[in-house]
Amino acid sequence: MSSVLSDIKKDYIISLLKTGKREDGRGFDDTRNIKIELGIASKANGSCFVQIGDTKVIAGVQCEMGEPFPDTPNQGVFTTNAELIPMASPDFEAGPPREDAIELARIVDRGIRESGAVDFQKLVIKEGELVRVLFVDLHIMDYNGNLFDACGIAAIAALHSTKMPALDEEGNKIEGEFVSLPMKKIPIPCTYVKIADSILYDPSIEEEAVMDSRITVTTEDSGKISAMQKGDVGSFKKEEILDIVRRSKIKGDEIRSLLNEKFSEMR
Repeated sequence: MSSVLSDIKKDYIISLLKTGKREDGRGFDDTRNIKIELGIASKANGSCFVQIGDTKVIAGVQCEMGEPFPDTPNQGVFTTNAELIPMASPDFEAGPPREDAIELARIVDRGIRESGAVDFQKLVIKEGELVRVLFVDLHIMDYNGNLFDACGIAAIAALHSTKMPALDEEGNKIEGEFVSLPMKKIPIPCTYVKIADSILYDPSIEEEAVMDSRITVTTEDSGKISAMQKGDVGSFKKEEILDIVRRSKIKGDEIRSLLNEKFSEMR
């Protein structure tokens, strides 16, 4: 997910980084302004709008009932889908999901799934027969860099805001009653890009167009890494990855604090 820049623009960004500056004036470890709004889609069981700089995304959660997967009869079902619509960027095209959309959904899904953020065993209604099925849909409204973090934050916030229909012992819906999704953690993805010898947090669309490589590190509340995904063709040195992990833990805690404030307001 990157736009095409002129060689003059690329050279300008790289030369500026060599002086320790970013084009938008941020420090190398600074994020753009973050805006978070919960419960913005009335027809979804849970939803969240996230804006990072000029990147805007919406995550919606639908909760249904269905059969479990054969290899996990004692767990609910969880699936994530991302849609990159032309309205969000001239680089996006209508049609079947592109490779970029599949990668985006996969990174968000893995960060949540591997962290154990959702207690999937509590989504079982009748083991091996009937479970809750969670669909997380990611809608990109405006793309201006770093969709991975924006979508990851929106998805986990939407899940924490989700209210499911209450069920009786037979799995029938109890009219007018709802229960919260059984959530245990708040995994947060932090994305860094490498441009020449500089490593930047929360890349803008121009920085993504110049990057040599990208890495997203998802950390849990305890600081444990739940997922890590590298993108593009460049490489990172061992010491660079270790430093990115350290920085991701700090940034993850900052964003978790923002989300916890929002969750407190919601209760």
